[in-house]
Amino acid sequence: MFVIKYRKIFLSFTTILVVASFALIFIWGLTPGIDFVGGSILEVSYPDGRPVMTEVQNRISNLPIGNYSIRPIGENGYVARTKYLNEEERVALVNSLSINGSEKIVEERFNSVGPVVGEELKTKAYISIAIVILMTILFIAFAFRKISKPVSSWKYGIIAILCLFHDILIPTGVFVILGKFAGAEVDVLFVTALLTILGYSISDTIVIFDRIRENLNLNSKTHHGKETFANIVGKSLSQTYVRSFNISFTTFLVLLSLYLFGGSTTELFALTLIVGVIAGSYSSIFIAPALLIALNKEEVIKK
Repeated sequence: MFVIKYRKIFLSFTTILVVASFALIFIWGLTPGIDFVGGSILEVSYPDGRPVMTEVQNRISNLPIGNYSIRPIGENGYVARTKYLNEEERVALVNSLSINGSEKIVEERFNSVGPVVGEELKTKAYISIAIVILMTILFIAFAFRKISKPVSSWKYGIIAILCLFHDILIPTGVFVILGKFAGAEVDVLFVTALLTILGYSISDTIVIFDRIRENLNLNSKTHHGKETFANIVGKSLSQTYVRSFNISFTTFLVLLSLYLFGGSTTELFALTLIVGVIAGSYSSIFIAPALLIALNKEEVIKK
Protein backbone atom coordinates (compact mmCIF):
# COMPACT_ATOMS: atom_id res chain seq x y z
CA MET A 1 0.00 0.00 0.00
CA PHE A 2 1.37 3.42 -0.93
CA VAL A 3 0.86 4.78 2.61
CA ILE A 4 3.33 2.22 3.92
CA LYS A 5 5.67 2.49 0.95
CA TYR A 6 6.02 6.28 1.22
CA ARG A 7 5.71 6.52 5.01
CA LYS A 8 8.98 8.45 5.35
CA ILE A 9 7.62 11.20 3.10
CA PHE A 10 4.43 11.50 5.15
CA LEU A 11 6.40 11.56 8.41
CA SER A 12 8.70 14.25 7.01
CA PHE A 13 5.74 16.36 5.93
CA THR A 14 4.20 15.97 9.38
CA THR A 15 7.43 17.02 11.05
CA ILE A 16 7.52 20.20 8.96
CA LEU A 17 3.93 21.06 9.93
CA VAL A 18 4.55 20.42 13.64
CA VAL A 19 7.78 22.45 13.70
CA ALA A 20 6.08 25.29 11.82
CA SER A 21 3.18 25.29 14.31
CA PHE A 22 5.58 25.34 17.26
CA ALA A 23 7.49 28.22 15.66
CA LEU A 24 4.31 30.23 15.11
CA ILE A 25 3.18 29.66 18.70
CA PHE A 26 6.60 30.64 20.04
CA ILE A 27 7.07 33.71 17.81
CA TRP A 28 3.57 35.18 17.67
CA GLY A 29 1.67 33.28 20.32
CA LEU A 30 -2.07 32.94 20.74
CA THR A 31 -4.23 35.97 21.40
CA PRO A 32 -6.26 35.29 24.57
CA GLY A 33 -9.88 36.41 24.52
CA ILE A 34 -11.90 37.87 27.35
CA ASP A 35 -12.80 34.36 28.55
CA PHE A 36 -9.22 33.99 29.82
CA VAL A 37 -8.01 37.51 30.58
CA GLY A 38 -11.28 39.18 31.54
CA GLY A 39 -12.98 42.12 29.84
CA SER A 40 -16.01 42.90 27.72
CA ILE A 41 -16.93 42.27 24.12
CA LEU A 42 -19.62 44.18 22.24
CA GLU A 43 -20.84 43.37 18.75
CA VAL A 44 -23.06 45.82 16.89
CA SER A 45 -24.44 45.95 13.37
CA TYR A 46 -25.65 48.76 11.15
CA PRO A 47 -28.64 47.71 8.98
CA ASP A 48 -28.21 50.80 6.83
CA GLY A 49 -24.46 50.34 6.36
CA ARG A 50 -21.66 50.72 8.88
CA PRO A 51 -19.57 53.89 9.21
CA VAL A 52 -15.87 53.96 8.41
CA MET A 53 -13.41 52.57 10.96
CA THR A 54 -11.71 55.89 11.79
CA GLU A 55 -15.04 57.50 12.62
CA VAL A 56 -15.92 54.67 15.00
CA GLN A 57 -12.50 54.85 16.66
CA ASN A 58 -12.88 58.59 17.23
CA ARG A 59 -16.20 58.05 19.01
CA ILE A 60 -14.85 55.35 21.31
CA SER A 61 -11.67 57.32 22.11
CA ASN A 62 -13.79 59.97 23.79
CA LEU A 63 -14.94 57.45 26.42
CA PRO A 64 -13.03 56.83 29.69
CA ILE A 65 -12.70 53.09 29.11
CA GLY A 66 -8.96 52.83 28.55
CA ASN A 67 -7.42 50.61 25.90
CA TYR A 68 -9.71 48.89 23.42
CA SER A 69 -9.66 47.08 20.08
CA ILE A 70 -12.25 47.17 17.34
CA ARG A 71 -12.52 45.28 14.09
CA PRO A 72 -15.15 44.84 11.39
CA ILE A 73 -17.22 41.69 11.34
CA GLY A 74 -19.54 40.50 8.62
CA GLU A 75 -20.75 43.07 6.11
CA ASN A 76 -22.27 45.66 8.44
CA GLY A 77 -20.88 45.14 11.91
CA TYR A 78 -18.09 45.92 14.35
CA VAL A 79 -16.74 44.04 17.36
CA ALA A 80 -15.25 46.07 20.22
CA ARG A 81 -13.15 44.54 23.02
CA THR A 82 -12.47 46.57 26.14
CA LYS A 83 -11.73 46.23 29.84
CA TYR A 84 -14.51 44.93 32.09
CA LEU A 85 -17.49 47.29 31.64
CA ASN A 86 -20.39 47.85 34.00
CA GLU A 87 -23.90 48.49 32.71
CA GLU A 88 -23.47 52.27 32.61
CA GLU A 89 -20.25 52.00 30.62
CA ARG A 90 -21.88 49.51 28.27
CA VAL A 91 -24.73 51.90 27.49
CA ALA A 92 -22.24 54.72 26.94
CA LEU A 93 -20.25 52.57 24.51
CA VAL A 94 -23.35 51.59 22.53
CA ASN A 95 -24.51 55.20 22.37
CA SER A 96 -21.08 56.39 21.22
CA LEU A 97 -21.27 54.11 18.21
CA SER A 98 -24.18 56.09 16.81
CA ILE A 99 -23.80 59.76 15.87
CA ASN A 100 -26.47 61.57 17.90
CA GLY A 101 -28.69 58.53 17.47
CA SER A 102 -29.08 59.27 13.78
CA GLU A 103 -27.68 55.89 12.76
CA LYS A 104 -29.75 52.79 13.31
CA ILE A 105 -27.69 50.38 15.38
CA VAL A 106 -28.41 46.85 16.62
CA GLU A 107 -26.62 45.37 19.62
CA GLU A 108 -25.96 41.78 18.57
CA ARG A 109 -24.22 40.59 21.73
CA PHE A 110 -22.47 41.75 24.86
CA ASN A 111 -20.38 39.55 27.16
CA SER A 112 -18.29 40.40 30.21
CA VAL A 113 -15.89 38.24 32.17
CA GLY A 114 -14.04 39.31 35.31
CA PRO A 115 -10.25 38.71 35.50
CA VAL A 116 -10.62 36.18 38.35
CA VAL A 117 -13.14 34.13 36.37
CA GLY A 118 -10.93 34.33 33.30
CA GLU A 119 -7.93 32.93 35.16
CA GLU A 120 -10.08 30.13 36.57
CA LEU A 121 -11.33 29.22 33.10
CA LYS A 122 -7.75 29.12 31.78
CA THR A 123 -6.71 26.73 34.56
CA LYS A 124 -9.71 24.49 33.93
CA ALA A 125 -8.94 24.43 30.20
CA TYR A 126 -5.40 23.16 30.84
CA ILE A 127 -6.69 20.56 33.30
CA SER A 128 -9.37 19.35 30.87
CA ILE A 129 -6.89 18.77 28.06
CA ALA A 130 -4.44 17.05 30.41
CA ILE A 131 -7.14 14.72 31.75
CA VAL A 132 -8.25 13.75 28.24
CA ILE A 133 -4.67 12.90 27.23
CA LEU A 134 -4.03 10.90 30.43
CA MET A 135 -7.25 8.93 30.15
CA THR A 136 -6.47 8.19 26.51
CA ILE A 137 -3.09 6.67 27.42
CA LEU A 138 -4.66 4.53 30.16
CA PHE A 139 -7.50 3.34 27.91
CA ILE A 140 -5.25 2.32 25.03
CA ALA A 141 -2.78 0.63 27.37
CA PHE A 142 -5.67 -1.40 28.81
CA ALA A 143 -7.33 -2.17 25.47
CA PHE A 144 -4.07 -3.39 23.89
CA ARG A 145 -2.63 -5.01 27.02
CA LYS A 146 -2.51 -8.50 25.44
CA ILE A 147 -0.39 -7.37 22.51
CA SER A 148 3.35 -7.64 23.01
CA LYS A 149 4.77 -8.56 19.59
CA PRO A 150 6.17 -7.09 17.47
CA VAL A 151 5.29 -3.73 19.11
CA SER A 152 4.67 -3.50 22.85
CA SER A 153 1.16 -2.52 23.92
CA TRP A 154 2.23 0.67 25.68
CA LYS A 155 3.74 1.97 22.43
CA TYR A 156 0.28 2.10 20.88
CA GLY A 157 -0.69 4.61 23.55
CA ILE A 158 2.43 6.70 22.99
CA ILE A 159 1.83 6.79 19.25
CA ALA A 160 -1.80 7.78 19.79
CA ILE A 161 -0.72 10.67 22.01
CA LEU A 162 1.86 11.83 19.46
CA CYS A 163 -0.90 11.87 16.86
CA LEU A 164 -3.15 13.82 19.22
CA PHE A 165 -0.46 16.44 19.74
CA HIS A 166 -0.21 16.74 15.97
CA ASP A 167 -3.99 17.06 15.67
CA ILE A 168 -4.26 19.96 18.12
CA LEU A 169 -0.99 21.66 17.14
CA ILE A 170 -2.04 22.13 13.52
CA PRO A 171 -5.33 23.99 14.24
CA THR A 172 -3.54 25.92 17.00
CA GLY A 173 -0.93 27.05 14.49
CA VAL A 174 -3.68 28.10 12.08
CA PHE A 175 -5.36 30.00 14.93
CA VAL A 176 -2.10 31.83 15.66
CA ILE A 177 -2.06 33.05 12.05
CA LEU A 178 -5.70 34.11 12.29
CA GLY A 179 -4.94 35.93 15.53
CA LYS A 180 -2.02 37.76 13.95
CA PHE A 181 -3.74 38.87 10.76
CA ALA A 182 -7.49 38.68 11.49
CA GLY A 183 -7.71 39.42 15.21
CA ALA A 184 -8.96 35.93 16.18
CA GLU A 185 -8.86 35.35 19.94
CA VAL A 186 -8.70 32.16 21.98
CA ASP A 187 -11.87 31.59 23.98
CA VAL A 188 -13.83 28.76 25.59
CA LEU A 189 -15.18 27.70 22.19
CA PHE A 190 -11.61 27.21 20.95
CA VAL A 191 -10.82 24.94 23.91
CA THR A 192 -14.10 23.07 23.28
CA ALA A 193 -13.06 22.59 19.66
CA LEU A 194 -9.69 21.15 20.73
CA LEU A 195 -11.35 18.71 23.13
CA THR A 196 -13.74 17.66 20.37
CA ILE A 197 -10.81 17.12 18.01
CA LEU A 198 -9.07 14.96 20.62
CA GLY A 199 -12.12 12.72 20.94
CA TYR A 200 -12.74 12.53 17.21
CA SER A 201 -9.14 11.82 16.27
CA ILE A 202 -8.47 9.15 18.87
CA SER A 203 -11.59 7.21 17.88
CA ASP A 204 -10.39 7.00 14.28
CA THR A 205 -6.89 5.97 15.34
CA ILE A 206 -8.17 3.28 17.70
CA VAL A 207 -10.28 1.74 14.91
CA ILE A 208 -7.15 1.31 12.79
CA PHE A 209 -5.13 0.00 15.74
CA ASP A 210 -7.90 -2.45 16.57
CA ARG A 211 -7.91 -3.80 13.03
CA ILE A 212 -4.11 -4.20 13.21
CA ARG A 213 -4.56 -6.12 16.45
CA GLU A 214 -7.12 -8.43 14.85
CA ASN A 215 -4.90 -9.10 11.85
CA LEU A 216 -1.90 -9.77 14.10
CA ASN A 217 -3.91 -12.42 15.94
CA LEU A 218 -5.15 -13.85 12.65
CA ASN A 219 -1.62 -13.99 11.27
CA SER A 220 -0.43 -15.80 14.37
CA LYS A 221 -3.17 -18.42 14.09
CA THR A 222 -3.46 -19.01 10.34
CA HIS A 223 -0.07 -18.01 8.91
CA HIS A 224 2.08 -19.00 11.89
CA GLY A 225 3.44 -15.47 12.09
CA LYS A 226 5.03 -15.55 8.62
CA GLU A 227 3.43 -12.36 7.32
CA THR A 228 5.54 -9.25 7.90
CA PHE A 229 4.36 -6.55 10.25
CA ALA A 230 4.43 -3.92 7.49
CA ASN A 231 2.13 -6.08 5.33
CA ILE A 232 -0.26 -6.54 8.23
CA VAL A 233 -0.38 -2.79 8.84
CA GLY A 234 -0.93 -2.14 5.14
CA LYS A 235 -3.72 -4.72 4.99
CA SER A 236 -5.38 -3.18 8.05
CA LEU A 237 -5.28 0.26 6.46
CA SER A 238 -6.82 -1.08 3.26
CA GLN A 239 -9.69 -2.48 5.31
CA THR A 240 -10.37 0.76 7.19
CA TYR A 241 -9.34 3.79 5.14
CA VAL A 242 -12.58 3.89 3.12
CA ARG A 243 -14.55 4.00 6.37
CA SER A 244 -12.24 6.71 7.73
CA PHE A 245 -12.56 8.79 4.58
CA ASN A 246 -16.35 8.53 4.46
CA ILE A 247 -16.77 9.55 8.10
CA SER A 248 -14.26 12.39 7.77
CA PHE A 249 -15.86 13.68 4.57
CA THR A 250 -19.40 13.69 5.96
CA THR A 251 -18.16 15.38 9.14
CA PHE A 252 -16.36 17.95 7.00
CA LEU A 253 -19.55 18.74 5.10
CA VAL A 254 -21.47 19.34 8.33
CA LEU A 255 -18.74 21.59 9.71
CA LEU A 256 -18.48 23.48 6.42
CA SER A 257 -22.21 24.19 6.58
CA LEU A 258 -21.80 25.42 10.16
CA TYR A 259 -18.92 27.65 9.08
CA LEU A 260 -20.79 29.14 6.12
CA PHE A 261 -24.24 29.53 7.67
CA GLY A 262 -23.76 29.34 11.44
CA GLY A 263 -23.09 33.02 12.01
CA SER A 264 -20.11 34.93 13.37
CA THR A 265 -20.25 33.46 16.88
CA THR A 266 -19.53 29.91 15.67
CA GLU A 267 -17.44 30.75 12.61
CA LEU A 268 -14.01 30.31 14.22
CA PHE A 269 -15.25 27.32 16.23
CA ALA A 270 -16.30 25.56 13.02
CA LEU A 271 -13.07 26.52 11.26
CA THR A 272 -10.99 25.07 14.10
CA LEU A 273 -12.95 21.83 13.91
CA ILE A 274 -12.54 21.66 10.13
CA VAL A 275 -8.76 21.98 10.38
CA GLY A 276 -8.71 19.52 13.29
CA VAL A 277 -10.79 16.91 11.46
CA ILE A 278 -8.48 17.10 8.44
CA ALA A 279 -5.40 16.86 10.66
CA GLY A 280 -6.94 14.00 12.65
CA SER A 281 -7.83 12.00 9.56
CA TYR A 282 -4.35 12.53 8.17
CA SER A 283 -2.64 11.42 11.38
CA SER A 284 -4.82 8.32 11.76
CA ILE A 285 -4.12 7.08 8.23
CA PHE A 286 -0.63 8.40 7.44
CA ILE A 287 1.15 8.95 10.76
CA ALA A 288 0.03 6.34 13.29
CA PRO A 289 0.71 3.27 11.07
CA ALA A 290 4.05 4.72 9.94
CA LEU A 291 5.14 5.24 13.54
CA LEU A 292 4.13 1.69 14.42
CA ILE A 293 6.37 0.33 11.69
CA ALA A 294 9.19 2.70 12.70
CA LEU A 295 9.05 1.34 16.25
CA ASN A 296 9.30 -2.22 14.98
CA LYS A 297 13.08 -2.01 14.77
CA GLU A 298 13.69 -5.66 14.05
CA GLU A 299 11.67 -5.63 10.85
CA VAL A 300 13.23 -2.35 9.73
CA ILE A 301 16.68 -3.85 10.16
CA LYS A 302 15.67 -6.92 8.16
CA LYS A 303 14.66 -4.74 5.28
